[in-house]
Amino acid sequence: MILSGKEIKNNLDKNIIIQPYNDDQLNPNSYNLTLHSELLVYQNNTLDMKKENKADSITIPEEGLILEPNRLYLGRTVEYTESHTFVPMLEGRSSIGRLGLFIHITAGFGDVGFKGYWTLEIFCVQPIKVYPNVEVCQIYYHSLLGDFDKYESGKYQNNHGIQASLLYKDFE
Repeated sequence: MILSGKEIKNNLDKNIIIQPYNDDQLNPNSYNLTLHSELLVYQNNTLDMKKENKADSITIPEEGLILEPNRLYLGRTVEYTESHTFVPMLEGRSSIGRLGLFIHITAGFGDVGFKGYWTLEIFCVQPIKVYPNVEVCQIYYHSLLGDFDKYESGKYQNNHGIQASLLYKDFE
């Protein structure tokens, strides 16, 4: 079952943490999250799953930044989220998708107990100008049925910024 916007608000600071929180970003069954001004881009065109892939930081200026097609950009949300009761899910906003900007390619599923900022996998089909602090995606919450183990991933839990892939750690 998906929580309504009113239920998200009722659970704030109890079972759901969203910081900073703004009532204007609350929807009927989700909450809009905004794009931070920092992006990462991988240094190499060919990436290796078994190795750490180095990335460079780019800042989105207030006047915007044009993203190029066929390049993966990693961004993050301005908002920190946390829930130990509900399963968080992330989707791009339809208005953003209709511009050919994909905000998360495969990683929109969160684990109950995740604490941190959401790393966004950003890809565009044609050049597009983006701006910091724009509402680019929405988080929604599912109730969880049954007993579960607490999420304690060493790779992505309690992050403080954008996280490039840490898949290589699975091979160590």
